[in-house]
Amino acid sequence: KGHIHSSLIQSQRNSFHARRAGERKVEILQRAAELGQGAPVVLLLHELSTFERDWTTFFSYHRALSTFLFPPNSKEWFLGKRLHDNEPSIIHHYAFSEDPGSFSYPDPAAGWALSSLLLRRLAERIQHMQPKSDFTIDLKHEIALYIWEDGNGPKLTAVPEFCTETRENCATTFTTYLPHCGSPVSRKEVFVAVKTCKKFHSQRVPVVKATWEKDAGFIEYYSDVADASIPTIAVGVPNTERGHCGKTFAILKRFLSNAVPKTDWLLVVDDDTLISLPRLRRLLRCYDPKEAVSLGERYGYSLHLNGYSYTTGGAGMVLSRAAVSLLASSGCRCHDDDAPDDMVLGRCLTSLGVPITHSPLFHQARPQDYSETLEQAVSFHKHWNIDPVTVYKLWLQDTHTRDEL
Repeated sequence: KGHIHSSLIQSQRNSFHARRAGERKVEILQRAAELGQGAPVVLLLHELSTFERDWTTFFSYHRALSTFLFPPNSKEWFLGKRLHDNEPSIIHHYAFSEDPGSFSYPDPAAGWALSSLLLRRLAERIQHMQPKSDFTIDLKHEIALYIWEDGNGPKLTAVPEFCTETRENCATTFTTYLPHCGSPVSRKEVFVAVKTCKKFHSQRVPVVKATWEKDAGFIEYYSDVADASIPTIAVGVPNTERGHCGKTFAILKRFLSNAVPKTDWLLVVDDDTLISLPRLRRLLRCYDPKEAVSLGERYGYSLHLNGYSYTTGGAGMVLSRAAVSLLASSGCRCHDDDAPDDMVLGRCLTSLGVPITHSPLFHQARPQDYSETLEQAVSFHKHWNIDPVTVYKLWLQDTHTRDEL
């Protein structure tokens, strides 16, 4: 009768997540003791590296477990709850576009498992064969691809005991990515900055006004030109096609000035971001604005070469006042106005030791680009081939929430 010898909790360095991971570790150890199985090895990912390395689990995992003896195992197993794309997805680089459902990857909410034989081989392989892409976008899909190794490694085996809802015979269950940490933060504690430009004043801004603008306590639109009908604020930076670094750094400067109300939180979004501000304010109650907090959907750049993580701009970038103040005093700047603002912020924050905190509730793409559960999502991005107002009403609008002051 076997049991799990070791567990890795995908924890994060932010104090809220580190605390929750510590509690989960205690629960696992207590449960193992109750079952008389001896003390398993329970590792917290954020303790294995000084940098944010959640996207490269194996980099930490194999080093931390290399001192433990694994029992003999005659087969390589990769187990979990099966997810698959229903249509070719941009976040998976349109992989398996001819038959998207043919490739499976695990739902991290249910947990996933590797046999010791497979883990040992991956630990050796990762040392001389790094992931192919510089960008890390969707950990679960990229890990499954790395394990599969173009057909040379095992595919995911779907195991019904890995669950995301409570039912009989579940080895794992899952509650929510939107925990209840108390009453939502006040709408007066979130300042919303919308990046736009003249050509989208009549196309995208009306969607914001028809959907989520009403839930904002303080909101301003930042553009290359002033338009009193919206109104927009001209930030003195010409519109750029590639990135918006100059515009975003002008927003950070204005957030710290006396020109706008003083709030705990800054949310920076694109003009084609769809967002639920009530859900965001509920989520923000879990975090301490006196800490330097950077929150959103985390991507990674060149992580295997000591690169950095960043929150994607389209999904919405949340910064605490402490984080913005730290950025301002650090001397971090844009090398060009059209540099990618989200990546520059990520690089700056990483150099300052600020953890880039990931929430699966933020989405850089559209609902149809994701396969996992999207209930309680905080954001989506892009209007391409969708009706954004319908998407907002279907996925983001809460009909029964009392809007707190």
